[in-house]
Amino acid sequence: MAATLGDDTPALSTVQKWAAEFKRARENLKDDPRSGRPAATATTQENIDCLHHMIMGDRRLTVNQIGNTVGVSGERVENILHKELDVSKVSPPWVPRLLTSDQKHTRIVMSHANLTLFEADRVSFLERFLTQEERWVHLYKPETKWQSMQWKHSSSPTSKKAKVVSSAGMVMATVYWAAKGIVFIDYLQKGKTINGKYYANLLMQLRKAIKSKRAGKLTKGVLFHQDNAPAHMSVVAVALVHDCGFELVDHPPIFS
Repeated sequence: MAATLGDDTPALSTVQKWAAEFKRARENLKDDPRSGRPAATATTQENIDCLHHMIMGDRRLTVNQIGNTVGVSGERVENILHKELDVSKVSPPWVPRLLTSDQKHTRIVMSHANLTLFEADRVSFLERFLTQEERWVHLYKPETKWQSMQWKHSSSPTSKKAKVVSSAGMVMATVYWAAKGIVFIDYLQKGKTINGKYYANLLMQLRKAIKSKRAGKLTKGVLFHQDNAPAHMSVVAVALVHDCGFELVDHPPIFS
């Protein structure tokens, strides 16, 4: 057997067990019937369909509620949910607000329009596309353990240092980037806010940065993408977008 089966050869004890069984005139290789409840009798197609119908009707049902209604144990309910239906219970993320039906329809329309613009000339679209994002960043540069090491006498007390909180200083960064990398970054000065006038000034600086860093991009025409923040959609900002020769790409409504 070892020469024929190699690593799949059964253990000697297994061979001895079945040899003894065959000597006792056993001919069936299947396990003998055992007393007690058959395993997994609750995992029937009827119960699977019932559980699926229940969770689709109310996705917040608990395992105990489902088990009490169907009349099976919680262990069998979890087995059916995870192994047969391949579902799991997760907590939905918090969002500032939910979109209305009209806003969802607007998202579809704008997304189709942008996709059509992209498919018309994919190479040109990527070369012309430029987008922006505003994010709070931490003004936090921790000192390494090696940098904080000091010489001291054996009898001198060890100096201490306070742990710097990462949120001790934050600044608003406005980043503009294209397919080949970042074009321009602005860090908002402390005490100032981004309003229409401030944002319009950023657009002027952006145009200068494109002219110096992305030769030919202005000639091809910039497909400019920005969100619908009030400062971005102010009269002075939108007017300057057109004065810069940028073509605005529609931004669908979002959750925030």
